[in-house]
Order: sequence, then C-alpha cells, then structure tokens
Amino acid sequence: MNFSRFAHHYFMTNDNVRLHYIDEGMGTPLVLLHGWSQSSEQYKYQIAALRDKYRVIALDMRGHGLSEKVSYGFKIYRLAKDVNELLCYLNLYNAVVLGHASGAAVMCCYWELFQSERLAKLILVDKIPVLTSNPTWSPTEVASYGSFVDSASSMEFVNTLLSEQADLAKTILLLRQITQNIQPEDRQLLIDTSCALSNPEAAVLLYNEFHQDCRNVIGRIDIPTLIIVGRGSPTPVSSQIWMKTMIKGSQLVIFEVEEGGKHFTFIENPEKFNHVVDGFIH
Repeated sequence: MNFSRFAHHYFMTNDNVRLHYIDEGMGTPLVLLHGWSQSSEQYKYQIAALRDKYRVIALDMRGHGLSEKVSYGFKIYRLAKDVNELLCYLNLYNAVVLGHASGAAVMCCYWELFQSERLAKLILVDKIPVLTSNPTWSPTEVASYGSFVDSASSMEFVNTLLSEQADLAKTILLLRQITQNIQPEDRQLLIDTSCALSNPEAAVLLYNEFHQDCRNVIGRIDIPTLIIVGRGSPTPVSSQIWMKTMIKGSQLVIFEVEEGGKHFTFIENPEKFNHVVDGFIH
C-alpha cells in the first residue's frame, strides 16, 4: 500500500508547529490518533478501507511522522490542544475520534479541557487508566487501573531513552507488542517509525504519559464510547472491563491473541477492526 498516495495536508498550531495530517473521503469525520513514537501511517489499512464511507483524518502528533520536528510541547495536554486546534481548523463537529494508547490518553486530557466539544463518539484502543502504580494500591486496584510499571521501572526506561541503547529499547518494546504473524513489512514500519522519533522528545513525552492519571476523567465521559483491547496486549483486559463499568453505556471488544490481539489490532487484523469501528459509528 502506497502511503504517499493519500491526501497529505498541514496546518500551524498556535505555538507555531507545522502538523501533518491525512484527509481522505467524505461524510462523518473519523479522526485517528496514533500512540507514542508512531505516526498516521499506522492507520493505512483504516484510511484505505473506511474512506469510502467516512471522512478519515489521521494526525501526526508534533515531532512524529511527517509533522515538524520541534523540541517543545511534548506533554499529553499539549497534544490534546493540538487535536482541538485541528478540529477547529477543519471546522469539524460531531467527530468520532479514535485514539490508540497514548492517543487515547490525549483524548482523556481533551475531555478534561474541552469535554465533548466537537465530539460525537470516542473509540479508546488499549487505553490504560494509570500507567504507573501506587505502592499503596491493592492487587485489585492495580488490575482495575491497568498499572504495569512502578516509579523506579518507569524512570529506568525513560533514562534508557536518553542513552545509546534507546533505539534498541524501542525495538524490544515493539516486538513484545506484536504477534509472530504480523506481516514483516508492518513490523519493520513500526520499528522504523518509532526509532525516527527524537529520543530526548520521546523520553519527555513518555515520562509525562507515565504520570497521567485518567481515572476521574474516564468516569465523566458521557458520549458513546467503544473500548478495544487485545487479549495479549500489555494493556490488562481487567482495566478495560473497569473502564466499561465507569463509562455509562460503553462497549468493549476484545481481540483474542490468535486474531491479532496484542497492541496493534488495527494492523494485525484490520478487517475485523474496521468492521467493529464501522458498526460502532453506525
């Protein structure tokens, strides 16, 4: 699939960063937000398949993909502001926004800043309510909130991103998040894209995400919400069940490991993923 053949556009944020986005199709706007160290290209299968039914917009966060490489603004709340500026720039209302991992964390910050402004529905893919655990939490609380690192291990990984081992660490992390059945070109795309993000900025952004606590935001989401997770993902399914109980009327779809159910379900099983998304939007 030739990613360059999609319609590429740019806009300027209010702090003078040139952000890249794909804009294909017509109809209900479906905005796609990638995760930490990835890019809009990870959604190539969604753009190609869903643009016949929706206006599919995929944003490259600052410093990622084809967006401008800057050294500031690598905070989850700043990325949420960038998303709001994109929606305003395109004059979009009643948008369906899909966020993967840190892209979903961005939408939790968006909700705290703007609530449902310009939104119709949310799709949260592999969203962990709190990444870093509190040592006073019970095992049940840790499972519910999805925390899988403590303060020491989170800082250890952040510091690794500031060392000569950064690209190796990114690669090892990605290989743990995909199945052995992923297409080789897709595996290489994820690795290359992650390694292309400046390591100092990657460290700052990940540090910030490690310290986001979305628990009291999740319970205030009051628009239709779809939660998607892979059974074999680093995101504990228990945390997604907790989120479903917190978001009234939300839906939960679990991809089993044998159907591409790790961290990148939309790449490993795009046919089912697109079908689920399409059904939710309707």
